Amino acid sequence: MDIKTASALRRLRLVSAPEAISFLLLLVCSVLKRTTDFNAVPVMGAVHGVLFILYVIFWADAWNRAKWSFKTAALYFVLSVLPAGGFFAERRLRREAEDAVIASRARKEGVVNA
Repeated sequence: MDIKTASALRRLRLVSAPEAISFLLLLVCSVLKRTTDFNAVPVMGAVHGVLFILYVIFWADAWNRAKWSFKTAALYFVLSVLPAGGFFAERRLRREAEDAVIASRARKEGVVNA
């Protein structure tokens, strides 16, 4: 894995958890708006909107650089629209990065022909 691919995956991983948190907070704010006088939906909506747009941009870049199959790319996109899906995306991307580092070290040491 080259540095640009690793960077694209890292950016996607770093934005996935905050995007999931903002989505959950937006849902809580929506409930509070309808049950109390507290209305933070405009602020949380804007925050979540910015994070979601960043997620989609980073997702497209990662898909292009990592040469994901359509199934893998679709999985990461679906995870972005589920309330807690960003947490699962972050965990899966972290595992992929760790596996890539292990494979790279093994190739460098000549242990495997990976």
